[in-house]
Amino acid sequence: MAQPLALALDVPETTGDEGLEPSPYEESEVHDSFHQLIQEQSLRVAEEGLELLPLGPGRGDQTLPGLEGAPALSSATLRILASMPSRTIGRSRGAIISQYYNRTVRLRRRSSRPLLGNVVPSARPSLRLYDLELDPTILEEDEKRSLLVKELRGLSAAQRDHMVRNMPLSLGEKRCLREKSWSPKGKRRHLQGGSGAFSCCSRLRYTCMLALHSLGLALLSGLYAARPWRYALKQISGQFGSSVLSYFLFLKTLLAFNALMLLPLLAFLVGVQAAFPPDPAGPVPMFSGLELLTGGGRFTHTVMYYGYYSNITLNPSCDAPREGGQCSPSLGSLPYNMPLAYLFTMGAAFFLTCIILVYSMSHSFGESYRVGSTKGIHALTVFCSWDYKVTQKRASRVQQDSICTQLKELLAEWHLRKRPRSVCGQLRQVVVLGLGWLLCLGSTMGCTVAVLTFSEVMIQSPASGGQGVEVLALPLVVSVLNLGASYLFRGLATLERHDSPVLEVYMAICRNLILKMAVLGVLCYHWLGRRVATLQGQCWEDFVGQELYRFMVVDFIFMLLDSLFGELVWRLISEKKLKRRQKPEFDIARNVLDLIYGQTLTWLGVLFSPLLPAVQILRLLFLFHIKKASLMANCQAPRRPWLASHMSTVFLTLLCFPSFLGAAVFLCYAVWQVRPSSTCGPFRTLNTMYEAGTVWVRRLERAGSGASWLPWLHHFLVENTFFLFLASALLLAVIYFNIQVVKGQRKVICLLKEQIRNEGEDKIFLINKLHSVYEKEGRSRPGRTQDATEPPAWHEDGGDRKEPCNNPPPRHHDPASRDLDLRSPQDVAVE
Repeated sequence: MAQPLALALDVPETTGDEGLEPSPYEESEVHDSFHQLIQEQSLRVAEEGLELLPLGPGRGDQTLPGLEGAPALSSATLRILASMPSRTIGRSRGAIISQYYNRTVRLRRRSSRPLLGNVVPSARPSLRLYDLELDPTILEEDEKRSLLVKELRGLSAAQRDHMVRNMPLSLGEKRCLREKSWSPKGKRRHLQGGSGAFSCCSRLRYTCMLALHSLGLALLSGLYAARPWRYALKQISGQFGSSVLSYFLFLKTLLAFNALMLLPLLAFLVGVQAAFPPDPAGPVPMFSGLELLTGGGRFTHTVMYYGYYSNITLNPSCDAPREGGQCSPSLGSLPYNMPLAYLFTMGAAFFLTCIILVYSMSHSFGESYRVGSTKGIHALTVFCSWDYKVTQKRASRVQQDSICTQLKELLAEWHLRKRPRSVCGQLRQVVVLGLGWLLCLGSTMGCTVAVLTFSEVMIQSPASGGQGVEVLALPLVVSVLNLGASYLFRGLATLERHDSPVLEVYMAICRNLILKMAVLGVLCYHWLGRRVATLQGQCWEDFVGQELYRFMVVDFIFMLLDSLFGELVWRLISEKKLKRRQKPEFDIARNVLDLIYGQTLTWLGVLFSPLLPAVQILRLLFLFHIKKASLMANCQAPRRPWLASHMSTVFLTLLCFPSFLGAAVFLCYAVWQVRPSSTCGPFRTLNTMYEAGTVWVRRLERAGSGASWLPWLHHFLVENTFFLFLASALLLAVIYFNIQVVKGQRKVICLLKEQIRNEGEDKIFLINKLHSVYEKEGRSRPGRTQDATEPPAWHEDGGDRKEPCNNPPPRHHDPASRDLDLRSPQDVAVE
């Protein structure tokens, strides 16, 4: 099998931005750079170029010297190669206009108009036949544009707009073509319509419509500008790569999840209870500022916590509630039952979050494993990554940095596959990993035992139920243990010296995840197993909600301190004292696990504090700006770039199964098994929170048959476990089928890539055979060597297709239209 023709482009590297660089959106500058690049290569390969210059009549059977390991091809073979569609450099503006001119001609199908023979119709013109002059003259381009405008005027308005919209030109070129293609009648009609007389009602209606449209556009632009990630994500991706970008994308996803959960809680719980506030049971304390840390005090008497919500049926027509705090329902009315609304709103919010989370995870899984393959995308990144719609220099600089960082990641992953470890190195790595995991599991066990012991001490202490600063002791201990263990895991990863940075990040994520889930498990036992028993006669739901609020606040403070001392102070010490220009790297594993830990706290406490998602939204917004500022000022890009193609999928999977599933089990246990407090909350008179639905259904049955379908719906959808198992089975089936579809698509993509590779080998084989035919023909018929090496002539039919001439002109008139004789020497001898 012959080796493919390899061309090594020797492009000198430039350091820095010297002088005024050409704008990337200026087409002529880009074409000039291609011109210089290929001219240098053509001078290096041969003195008279490959197919860059038009072949004259006296250059028939020249054989150019080939590169090392590549066959020497004749000039006729190289000319045929230059005519192939895949050998084009790019598209010129004139070629695009010519192409769409031909399309408009075919669309109109007017046989009366003569064909324009001076227009070169080609969908992908071979720019190598024009001596690298992509735009020969401005006059020729203007002529082509005028011809295209004439043809566009003959189309209908819908066809013209569709044709102009699909042209691969800049917005300015499209606008110019659209304005020039308006017919004079259309322009006069437009002017007459604009200056005609309107009635007062029509003028008022148009004014209102324009005002509403302008207001909507202003609101949309304001919302777009208010997003914190409007420009930051592109900047982070360009400077730090996809690995660091995955953290901020995950933070953005968590913002969306909390916003979606907060909306039904505000609409059906917080807003309704704020509209019908209950009577205060005692004196309301004043706001002292300490509530921002402890969550108690004045916050306890607001809609922030479970105990503020009443257990009555909110009905404006009810003057005085009867015994038990309930209004008597009347026939035909459907009062607002606060206990039922509390229970079903929480259930609906969690069910909506579950659906969106599973869909996001499956979608991310399909995208990452379908498109995330790095085989063969180096050329796509080099030639197809630039967005030519970018017109601002700042945006073009960000895009340039992003493409450069992406190429570094791809090359780093490619080099990583080329360096396998030896057997001794693998054995040593396994031993080091085993010792590291033993130390990590031991430290996790020690932290868990420490949290359990300290929680028991807090229960026995007399100040455990207070509202002072002492209630912050347990959150402080847990945050210190989490931060210290994460730094220990990072040091162990440094000692292990993983070859792959992706494997290092995954190992750190697993170790931090095990630690945080173990600590949260101990805390859940502490809240529902120990605190409920010790707080009999008190509102233990408020205490659990306040405890979770304190954990979120203290964890946020420790994240800020880590950004200050772990990144800023270390950078200052490294630059001022150690005289190094080396900044710390952004710890992706620890920061991502901190986000998952905070989101788990939010889901655990939303039943006892309905406004906890709002606190999490504020926390994430502050965290986004602080982490971004610290990243830009104190961190450097990863020393070993790596491609984070599956990181988003991994983060969503960890958020779904350990985090969301654990929080759902915790809340289900609290709703079905734990007895509510008898002094506060909407379920104070019930044995379990779940009984609120059963009591409401019984009252509906006694009220009459006006809403008889609701008890039936509650019985078959809520009380019957078959529906729960059916929904779970359907969810698992959807996930399974989605995984199988993605696997099938990956197999099909592999088969298609293999087919493309085989097609390339077939082309190389055919080119070599064609070249051998030329050589045999030249040796057997020396008199007709020049004639046999010319490609067939082609004529143009006004469209994109070229057909061979049935009656070609004589050879002495046009050297480029000679017949190509591909007959073998045996056939020639027979003749």
